[in-house]
Amino acid sequence: MASITLYIGNHNYSSWSLRPWILLRHLGIDFDEVLIPLDQPETRARILAVNPAGKLPLLRHGALDVWESLAICEYACELAGAGLPHDAAARAVARSMAAEMHAGFMALRRAWPMNARALGRHVPRTPDLAAELTRIETLWHGCRRHHGSAGPWLFGPYSLADAMYAPVALRLRTYGATLAGAAGEYLATVLADPHLADWIAAARAEPWTIAADEVGAGVPPGG
Repeated sequence: MASITLYIGNHNYSSWSLRPWILLRHLGIDFDEVLIPLDQPETRARILAVNPAGKLPLLRHGALDVWESLAICEYACELAGAGLPHDAAARAVARSMAAEMHAGFMALRRAWPMNARALGRHVPRTPDLAAELTRIETLWHGCRRHHGSAGPWLFGPYSLADAMYAPVALRLRTYGATLAGAAGEYLATVLADPHLADWIAAARAEPWTIAADEVGAGVPPGG
């Protein structure tokens, strides 16, 4: 197989990069990692040198470039012959959930930027944010209720859907949110993932700080 390289942004801030990175890890696909620090004077030029779309992540497999996190995850599933439910109905739901995450949850993204190394951050919950958290809790609870006997992840075995929602788990951890019942148990499973622990460790080792994403520090709960 031709070598695979995944170009990513900061471990600490790049939720888009985390998704294909952690799926490749779970699928056992070997890859080289190239990190381009975000929000630096040379960032845009370095990204454009590998991806004319000007975005990260990008997966390079031999002569093939695949960009956009969801497309990369789908390609990884094809390479591995795994990562999506075998049942057609479950597979359709997994893809629907992944697409919803890819295109939606804008209040969550705006209010709670991913900050993998941060803990104890507090940002007030707007009605829109609260509604999106309820939606996530409902999705996770439904998956675990239907597929819990098949394994610990949303659809039993680890899937594209789990990768797409991994940054949400980090946001919940950073901003001190909890979920009830099966959704809360699933959150605990995600946060105990050794691959996610590797990502967090890399985030803690990074020297870069993006001020716009450092929200909620020194704010009391509910403040």
